[in-house]
Amino acid sequence: MPVLLNPENTLFVRNTSPVLLLADAPIHDALPVLNAPDGVAPGCEGWSIVPRLTLCVVDGPGEHGLVVPTLAAPVVNTSTGEATPGAMTDWCTDAERTGGALVLSVPRLPTTLDWHHLLTSGTANGGFMPALI
Repeated sequence: MPVLLNPENTLFVRNTSPVLLLADAPIHDALPVLNAPDGVAPGCEGWSIVPRLTLCVVDGPGEHGLVVPTLAAPVVNTSTGEATPGAMTDWCTDAERTGGALVLSVPRLPTTLDWHHLLTSGTANGGFMPALI
Protein backbone atom coordinates (compact mmCIF):
# COMPACT_ATOMS: atom_id res chain seq x y z
CA MET A 1 0.00 0.00 0.00
CA PRO A 2 1.47 3.42 -0.93
CA VAL A 3 2.73 5.56 1.95
CA LEU A 4 2.30 9.34 2.17
CA LEU A 5 5.68 11.12 1.97
CA ASN A 6 6.01 14.63 3.37
CA PRO A 7 6.66 17.07 0.48
CA GLU A 8 9.49 18.58 2.56
CA ASN A 9 11.34 15.31 1.88
CA THR A 10 11.15 15.80 -1.88
CA LEU A 11 12.67 17.94 -4.57
CA PHE A 12 11.19 18.01 -8.07
CA VAL A 13 13.85 19.08 -10.55
CA ARG A 14 13.28 20.39 -14.06
CA ASN A 15 16.28 19.16 -16.01
CA THR A 16 16.82 17.64 -19.45
CA SER A 17 14.62 14.89 -18.08
CA PRO A 18 12.52 15.55 -14.98
CA VAL A 19 13.95 14.27 -11.70
CA LEU A 20 12.25 13.47 -8.41
CA LEU A 21 14.56 13.34 -5.39
CA LEU A 22 13.17 11.55 -2.34
CA ALA A 23 14.76 11.83 1.11
CA ASP A 24 14.28 9.28 3.86
CA ALA A 25 11.73 7.45 1.72
CA PRO A 26 10.27 4.17 2.99
CA ILE A 27 10.81 2.65 -0.48
CA HIS A 28 14.57 3.35 -0.51
CA ASP A 29 15.68 -0.24 0.09
CA ALA A 30 13.17 -1.62 -2.42
CA LEU A 31 14.72 0.44 -5.25
CA PRO A 32 17.86 -0.76 -7.06
CA VAL A 33 21.17 0.86 -6.10
CA LEU A 34 21.98 3.39 -8.81
CA ASN A 35 25.33 3.32 -10.59
CA ALA A 36 25.34 5.29 -13.82
CA PRO A 37 28.90 6.55 -14.48
CA ASP A 38 27.98 7.39 -18.08
CA GLY A 39 25.15 9.65 -16.85
CA VAL A 40 22.43 7.40 -18.27
CA ALA A 41 20.25 6.02 -15.49
CA PRO A 42 18.81 2.55 -16.04
CA GLY A 43 15.10 1.88 -15.92
CA CYS A 44 13.42 0.69 -12.74
CA GLU A 45 11.73 -2.53 -13.75
CA GLY A 46 8.33 -2.95 -12.14
CA TRP A 47 8.15 0.72 -11.07
CA SER A 48 6.14 3.61 -12.52
CA ILE A 49 5.29 7.21 -11.73
CA VAL A 50 1.99 9.04 -12.03
CA PRO A 51 2.78 12.77 -12.24
CA ARG A 52 -0.18 15.00 -11.37
CA LEU A 53 -0.50 18.59 -10.25
CA THR A 54 -1.91 17.70 -6.82
CA LEU A 55 -0.35 14.27 -6.19
CA CYS A 56 2.57 12.29 -7.52
CA VAL A 57 2.42 8.52 -7.11
CA VAL A 58 5.50 6.31 -7.26
CA ASP A 59 4.27 2.75 -7.61
CA GLY A 60 6.45 -0.31 -7.32
CA PRO A 61 6.13 -4.06 -7.23
CA GLY A 62 4.06 -5.66 -4.50
CA GLU A 63 3.20 -3.32 -1.66
CA HIS A 64 5.95 -0.79 -2.43
CA GLY A 65 4.92 2.74 -3.31
CA LEU A 66 4.41 6.25 -2.07
CA VAL A 67 2.29 9.34 -2.64
CA VAL A 68 3.61 12.92 -2.53
CA PRO A 69 1.23 15.87 -2.17
CA THR A 70 2.76 18.03 -4.90
CA LEU A 71 1.09 21.40 -4.35
CA ALA A 72 3.44 22.05 -1.41
CA ALA A 73 6.48 20.35 -2.95
CA PRO A 74 9.48 22.40 -4.11
CA VAL A 75 10.31 22.49 -7.84
CA VAL A 76 13.74 23.70 -8.99
CA ASN A 77 14.70 24.55 -12.55
CA THR A 78 18.35 23.60 -13.20
CA SER A 79 18.70 26.23 -15.91
CA THR A 80 18.02 29.02 -13.39
CA GLY A 81 18.79 27.23 -10.11
CA GLU A 82 15.68 28.75 -8.61
CA ALA A 83 12.50 27.36 -7.15
CA THR A 84 9.59 28.72 -9.12
CA PRO A 85 6.02 28.94 -7.83
CA GLY A 86 3.60 27.11 -10.09
CA ALA A 87 6.39 25.09 -11.71
CA MET A 88 4.74 21.77 -10.81
CA THR A 89 2.55 22.09 -13.91
CA ASP A 90 5.71 22.39 -16.01
CA TRP A 91 7.35 19.44 -14.23
CA CYS A 92 4.32 17.24 -14.90
CA THR A 93 4.29 18.34 -18.56
CA ASP A 94 8.01 17.48 -18.80
CA ALA A 95 7.34 14.01 -17.34
CA GLU A 96 4.55 13.41 -19.84
CA ARG A 97 6.72 14.65 -22.74
CA THR A 98 9.69 12.44 -21.81
CA GLY A 99 7.54 9.46 -20.89
CA GLY A 100 8.58 9.38 -17.24
CA ALA A 101 11.04 10.70 -14.70
CA LEU A 102 14.29 9.83 -13.01
CA VAL A 103 13.42 8.96 -9.41
CA LEU A 104 16.29 9.00 -6.93
CA SER A 105 15.98 8.04 -3.28
CA VAL A 106 18.71 9.41 -1.01
CA PRO A 107 19.21 9.47 2.76
CA ARG A 108 18.74 13.28 2.79
CA LEU A 109 18.23 15.97 0.18
CA PRO A 110 21.50 17.42 -1.10
CA THR A 111 22.27 21.10 -0.55
CA THR A 112 23.64 21.29 -4.09
CA LEU A 113 22.72 19.17 -7.09
CA ASP A 114 25.87 17.25 -7.95
CA TRP A 115 24.61 14.88 -10.64
CA HIS A 116 27.87 12.94 -10.95
CA HIS A 117 27.85 12.21 -7.21
CA LEU A 118 24.15 11.28 -7.21
CA LEU A 119 24.58 8.91 -10.16
CA THR A 120 27.83 7.22 -9.13
CA SER A 121 28.37 7.36 -5.35
CA GLY A 122 26.16 4.39 -4.49
CA THR A 123 24.15 6.47 -2.01
CA ALA A 124 21.18 6.92 -4.36
CA ASN A 125 18.73 4.18 -5.24
CA GLY A 126 16.33 4.37 -8.16
CA GLY A 127 16.33 4.94 -11.90
CA PHE A 128 14.06 6.03 -14.72
CA MET A 129 10.40 5.23 -14.17
CA PRO A 130 7.85 5.34 -16.98
CA ALA A 131 4.90 7.66 -16.53
CA LEU A 132 1.39 6.30 -16.39
CA ILE A 133 -0.62 9.04 -17.99
